[in-house]
Amino acid sequence: MIEKVMCMVKAQFAGQFYADNEFDLDKQITSCFEDKNGPGDLPLNKRENKIKAIIAPHAGYQYSGPAAAWAYKEIAEAEFADVYIIIGPSHSDSVNVISTKGYETPFGLARTDQEFARALLEKNDELKDDDRGFLNEHSVEVQIPFLQFATKDKMHQLKILPMLVSSSIDISKLALDLKDTIIESGKNVILIISSDFTHYGRNYHHIPFSTDVKKKIYETDRKAIEFIENFDVEGWMSYVQDNLMTICGFIPIAILLKTIKPCKVRLEHYYTSADLDPDSDYKNSVSYAAIIFE
Repeated sequence: MIEKVMCMVKAQFAGQFYADNEFDLDKQITSCFEDKNGPGDLPLNKRENKIKAIIAPHAGYQYSGPAAAWAYKEIAEAEFADVYIIIGPSHSDSVNVISTKGYETPFGLARTDQEFARALLEKNDELKDDDRGFLNEHSVEVQIPFLQFATKDKMHQLKILPMLVSSSIDISKLALDLKDTIIESGKNVILIISSDFTHYGRNYHHIPFSTDVKKKIYETDRKAIEFIENFDVEGWMSYVQDNLMTICGFIPIAILLKTIKPCKVRLEHYYTSADLDPDSDYKNSVSYAAIIFE
C-alpha cells in the first residue's frame, strides 16, 4: 500500500549543522567517511548480517560527522530494515513526541512508517503526534541525512519513525510498547539512538575535575559505555545521575537497553571535539561515540 504524505517536517538545521543543498551535503558526508577520524572509506557491499541498533552523535558534521560515519557504515552494509526508529533527546522542551509525517532534508523526503507510528501511539498515551516538538530540536534531524546517504540505493523505500523523549517519559512502559509494536508488526527494525557523551567545560556548566582533563574525560566515558555494553540499565541511570553527567541522550539510551535483548555491543570509534584541535587545552570538550548492537 502506498502511503500518501500530505505534509512533512522541513529540515530546520540545514546550513547550520550540515550543508543545505544535495550536492554539498553528499560531498560533506563523503568527507566524513574518508576523514582520518572516520572509517577511511565509503561503505562497501551489503554483508549477510543484521544489526539491531546504533548509537551515533548529533553535533555539527564538521565535529561529530566522522564518528557518525562509523555507525552509518554498519547500517549501509547491513540488511536494509523495514523501519528505522530514530530516538533523540529533547534538549530544550519537555516533550515526548513522534512525527507521523515525512521529514524533508536536502536529499529529499524520508517517509514515516505511518502504520507503525499509529500502532505505537495506540499503546502509549505519553507519546503525542506533534511536529512542533521537532522544530527547535536537532538531535533527530541530523541523523536523517546520514541515514539517507547510507541507504541511497533504496532511498525511495526508506521508512523512519522520528521520536523525541524527555526525562518525564516512563522508560519501562515505552520500551515495552516498542517491543510489542515491533513484534506485532513483524518488521525488521533498526533503532538509531542519537546522543553525544560527556560535555565538559564552562560552556556546558560541567567541570567535575580540572587536572588531567583529557584522561579523566576518556575514563568517565569509558565507564559509562561499560554499562551500555553490559545492558545494565539501572547501573547506567545511577552512574549518569549520581555523577551529574552531561550525556544528553541518556534517556534514549536507557530506552534502547530496555527494548532490545542483550547482544554483542561494539564501540566502533570514540573521540572528543577537543581532540580535533592540536592546540586544545580541553577547557571545553564534547565526546562522540559510535556504538553498534548486533
